[in-house]
Amino acid sequence: MSDSLEAIQQAALAEIAGAQDSRALEQLRVQYLGRKGRVTEQLKQLGAMEPEARKAFGDRVNKVKALVGAAIENRADTLAQAELAARLAGETIDVTLPGRGEGVGGLHPLTRSLQRIERLFNELGFETMQGPEIEDDFHNFGALNIPELHPARAMQDTFYVDDGARVLRTHTSPVQIRTMRAVVESGAEPPIRIICPGRVYRCDSDRTHSPMFHQVEGLYVAENVHFTDLKYDLQTFLSRFFETEVKALFRPSYFPFVEPGADVHMWWQDPTRGTGRWLELLGCGMVHPKVFEAVGIDPEKYTGYAFGMGVERLTMLRYGVDDLRLFFNNDLRFLRQFA
Repeated sequence: MSDSLEAIQQAALAEIAGAQDSRALEQLRVQYLGRKGRVTEQLKQLGAMEPEARKAFGDRVNKVKALVGAAIENRADTLAQAELAARLAGETIDVTLPGRGEGVGGLHPLTRSLQRIERLFNELGFETMQGPEIEDDFHNFGALNIPELHPARAMQDTFYVDDGARVLRTHTSPVQIRTMRAVVESGAEPPIRIICPGRVYRCDSDRTHSPMFHQVEGLYVAENVHFTDLKYDLQTFLSRFFETEVKALFRPSYFPFVEPGADVHMWWQDPTRGTGRWLELLGCGMVHPKVFEAVGIDPEKYTGYAFGMGVERLTMLRYGVDDLRLFFNNDLRFLRQFA
């Protein structure tokens, strides 16, 4: 029996030493040390042996297993080093070749537009305010005079989280609510003149809509604020943003948190077709008295206006982009145009 085991040991060591790659070495491991390997099979003879011979033979088999296993590990290390050396030799670098240089990145077009919008409104006297993207019902709906059965609360329009008590904000108007409440709770009084840029979320996705997009909303609260103030500020902003005198049209519209409300349309001259048409850009209006009551501001003393615009919409017009999804595909061929 020992002679047979000795022969298996010598054959294993010879084959392991001659293995040319890790795959062949793994096959040898299975052949000799696997569950049905040649060394493992020797243990089946223990049942027919006397106790003293069984112990001696078992020790011998274990020593052979250890010896073959160590040989496999040593050969694996040798093969790994050889494979690494071969790969490094094949990957040598010609240091005399000219360098490729480093590409210079640029701001994403949406970031450029956000910064531009913020700067232009700051120049008009607006302060930038931020707020959480996960909101409760009061700040996202209730305080904005959006009733419980309003379609905007439906699951097809809103992303609800937890048990439905909180939502991914559908607009940045909650920042206006938080700002007005903070002013009242601090004992201060208006004027309040802010813009609220940030990400918002709605269940909508196509070439002109995205489930996540960016808005900039504005609020001005003071004594004797009129619709003419709103028209002047928006007209001024749009002309500066598009770097041309914009022709704007205010059409009556309904929003629960403003009264009266309006959609702002801009006359857009299509450079490709040579024709013009009215394009809807944003919504606006005078802050509803119920919104003031919800935050503790006296609607008999103060008035205000609010507006909201989609950053993607303005960016598409400014740069001539016709598919909103291009902003989120991370295609360098598209993004390099704005570097």
